[in-house]
Amino acid sequence: MPRRSEALDRATPEAIAVAALRILDEEGPQGLSFRTLADRLDVSHATVQRRCTDLAGLLDLCTEHLAGRLPEIPAGTDWAQATEQRFRAFYLLLTAHPGLLVLRGGRPWLGRQLLARLVEPALADSVAAGMTVTEAITAYRRMYLLTLGSAAFVDHRDPATVTSASRAALAALDPGEFPVLCGGLPDVLPVLTDHEVYYGALRQLIEAVRPAT
Repeated sequence: MPRRSEALDRATPEAIAVAALRILDEEGPQGLSFRTLADRLDVSHATVQRRCTDLAGLLDLCTEHLAGRLPEIPAGTDWAQATEQRFRAFYLLLTAHPGLLVLRGGRPWLGRQLLARLVEPALADSVAAGMTVTEAITAYRRMYLLTLGSAAFVDHRDPATVTSASRAALAALDPGEFPVLCGGLPDVLPVLTDHEVYYGALRQLIEAVRPAT
């Protein structure tokens, strides 16, 4: 068993987050526990628990780690362009780790990194562009919910499996009762895993709330 100082060196918040995300990506939500994480880091279960206390704390470490990858948009960038860049980047992070979304469920994403990298600059840009604070937070909330929902309901890492399962489910329907779904199957299936569905909706929403110039 490694000495406690050596274990803590290996069980930094960053190392824990990276290892937890790897487990989630490889084994799914059911594979993540303090024990599997401790085994992956080669430390004790107690060492991991001291770092993050409980599952909620562990998930917060993971989301903070991911939020640190969000881009910093240069000052002076057009409001619509900056907004799209921020939310597209957030969406790509979420779709890369569907297991994390499953475990977080409806818990809010309020870590300091996310607030600093996404929320505060998005609100500040909107206010600077002419929105009131109420208008800015309302616009942000709409885009945030669109992004979470679009990322959460399809595993975009495995579109073949999603398409196959959807095809089987729709093929079992009665064409007389579901003529559009059954008759339009070749057109319906590609849209289910198409990222452009999200990107197009995001652009429409941005255009709808764009501050008047």
